[in-house]
This record gives sequence, C-alpha cells and structure tokens, in this order.
Amino acid sequence: MKQTPNNSLPSFILQTAKNTYDAIRRLPQLPDAYLHPWRRESIQRIKTFKDIHKGKRAFIIGNGPSLKQTDLSKLKNEFTFGLNRIYLLFPELGFSTTYFVSINDLVIEQCADEIDALSIPKFIAWHSNRHFKTFPDELMFLYTTYTGPKFAHDMTRRVWEGATVTNVALQLVFYMGFQQVILIGVDHNFTSKGEANKAVVSTGDDPNHFSANYFGKGFRWQLPDLETSEIGYQKARDAYRKAEREVLDATVGGKLTVFPKVDYNSLF
Repeated sequence: MKQTPNNSLPSFILQTAKNTYDAIRRLPQLPDAYLHPWRRESIQRIKTFKDIHKGKRAFIIGNGPSLKQTDLSKLKNEFTFGLNRIYLLFPELGFSTTYFVSINDLVIEQCADEIDALSIPKFIAWHSNRHFKTFPDELMFLYTTYTGPKFAHDMTRRVWEGATVTNVALQLVFYMGFQQVILIGVDHNFTSKGEANKAVVSTGDDPNHFSANYFGKGFRWQLPDLETSEIGYQKARDAYRKAEREVLDATVGGKLTVFPKVDYNSLF
C-alpha cells in the first residue's frame, strides 16, 4: 500500500529553526529586560496583580469605529482595559479605564507625554522605555517581543505581542485571574490597506478608529497585520478554554471570527 509522505516534518523543522534563530536574536535584549532597575521593579509591581481579580469579568476596549455605536457608559463600574489612545475618550466618558496598555513604539514615542499624564496602572512595552524620563508607581514595563509566538502565563517574563496590543491585554487579563473577558471595539477591519507592519504617515482624518484625530494628519503608524493577530487570538482562545475561562466578542459589526459572539447590551 502506497504511503502518503509526511509533509508536516519539513514545516516543523523550518519553524523550529526560525524559533531558534529568533531566540538567538533576542539574546542581546535579555540583560536589560531582566536586570535594568526599572524592569526589576516592574517585575515586582506586576507580581502584585497575579490573580488579583480571580473569578471576575473584564472588558477589553479596542479603538475601532464601532465604539461610536456602543454605549460605553455601561462600563463605568466594570473592570476595563484601555489600549493606546483610548484616553481621547475619557473626557466624553467621564471616567477612565481601570488599566491602560500600550506596546507600539510609534504610538508610545508620539504620545509619551499623554500616557505619562494618566494616573491609572499602565503596562508599557519595555522596548519603548527610552520615551519616559521618570518611573512613577503606576507604570510597569512588560518585556514584549515581536517574535516567538506563545501565550504568556507569567507576565513578568517574555510576552509575545501577537501583532496587536489586544493580544497583550488578553494575556494580562488572564494573569490577573479574570474568568471572563469581553472584547468591544475590536473591529478587525481597516480601511487603510497595504503591507503588514509598514510604517506610514497619516495624510488626513483617521477612518480606522473611533476618532478622526486618533491617527490624525501627520501621525506615524504601522499598517495592521491581521493574519498574525489572528494567530495570537487563537492562542488566547485555546489558553482560556483550557483553563475553563472564556473570551467573548461583543464588538458591534466586528469582522473577527475567532471568539464566540455576544450581544453587548445583553451583558447588563
């Protein structure tokens, strides 16, 4: 009987080789990532959040246009994670998110002063630490990397970015012990098209986020990598399921299909 060749072996070997290469490339980052005083203190601060919200629910607020169709006032007394320039909404909301997360270097570079002014717990990518002059108590640096796909269970160690800050937030939520997390504003759909991760400069109003000024004229940003982000979402879905927890997607009209959908208003 003729046997079908095993085509998975070459791809497995290639992936192993790539992972090894990526790990070697990350070696120069390790001393600062674990021994720098700010990172050492960050590790201790992050540890205090381990399982701090065990059994509770949280909302991760993406920044898509669908937020304009979402009644965010319902979230005032909920645990919430805001991402990147979510703080542009705070004056209108009348309250801030419980936590703040940002990992994109271009965003952090251009918005460091605004981020610095936030008085809520902030989780920021270590590779962007150079944009901060001080290290206040509410600031924590995460050692995040572009390579080495995995779902982190220990946020004091290396965390894969998964091509979107939403994936880092999902890992933080898990670390804090939340039983259920609901995504809103994660539209997973961009009007702007082009090569994934390519840095571009906005030439006018931003059609991809809740505010035209989000990445307004002159703002430098990276085009999305939706394919890699979905790999991260799948890893998050599997990790939550294995732990008998759940991720639900309540984004109005969102294009993401990785997580079960739920009607936002039915949650209250």
